[in-house]
Amino acid sequence: MFVDRVTIDVHAGNGGNGSMSFRRERFVPRGGPDGGDGGRGGSVVVIARRGVDSLSSLAHRKLWIAGRGGHGSGRKRHGRNGKDLTILVPPGTLVMDAEQGFTLRDLVQDEDQMTAARGGTGGRGNVHYKSPTNRAPRERTPGEKGEQRRLTFELKVIADVGLIGKPNAGKSTLLSRMSSARPDIADYPFTTRHPNLGRVQVSFEQSFVVADIPGLIEGAHAGVGLGHEFLRHIERAGVLVHLVEPAPLDGTDPVGNYRAIHNEMLQYDHDLGARPEIVVVTKAELPGSADVQQRMSTELNRDVLLISAVTGQGLNDLTGSVLRALGTRSDEQ
Repeated sequence: MFVDRVTIDVHAGNGGNGSMSFRRERFVPRGGPDGGDGGRGGSVVVIARRGVDSLSSLAHRKLWIAGRGGHGSGRKRHGRNGKDLTILVPPGTLVMDAEQGFTLRDLVQDEDQMTAARGGTGGRGNVHYKSPTNRAPRERTPGEKGEQRRLTFELKVIADVGLIGKPNAGKSTLLSRMSSARPDIADYPFTTRHPNLGRVQVSFEQSFVVADIPGLIEGAHAGVGLGHEFLRHIERAGVLVHLVEPAPLDGTDPVGNYRAIHNEMLQYDHDLGARPEIVVVTKAELPGSADVQQRMSTELNRDVLLISAVTGQGLNDLTGSVLRALGTRSDEQ
């Protein structure tokens, strides 16, 4: 199950209590205090790990508790430290404070990590309170309580290229043709329920990651359908490839469909309008697809590619355009 947003409670471990103890051994008069310190509580640590592709491991466990510190004891014995609790998430995960609503950390790269809740320090044993005027101190301190927090994790897929377009525009088919990814493919809308990732290997040294973003519909920016769930995955893509179906089953106009989806992105995040975008008419094997390409190119006043994921027509041109767009974006950054 793919999960890209989840809220959980995390509790760091409490620190162990300090000990009040006195040394009592044969032939050792006036032994004095020997109470040890308590151990520190374990912290809750969140780590981004390559290979973790969903937040599903967090979805069915709402409370995560780190180990508590052990209490100190006689003979100045220190309590054991509590074991840290590690939560693994995919790279590209935002960690937010659910109650206050602010971002704590954006874990973008593999092995990025943060301490979400810090364990309490251990209490001090009575050995620390010995003085010339207080040779038998009975003071000790309890361990501190560990931090508690409610966290929201939100995954935004990290990809070089995002495939966007209306449902049934051919995104999943194109991804399966260009990479080794095997998304679900069918001839009805919304086959894709969550983003699929695939790596396109151009040469031994050149490759890029493509994300098949589930189909968008009008009103997505306002949360219609699963609009926000889909749109946030576009934000990290360096280049957008906008796929347009030449003969939609619902009889809508291809140019109008392009403008509708482009407008949804602008209303969700205006910066997406400045993102490099490659417009592609798919399903070139269908009659009239070349006419649609020409009309779109004229009305949009820009280059429009024509491809077929079935026959392979135009895929090399698309790959070249993507590489050039990625190179341009890299130079600008």
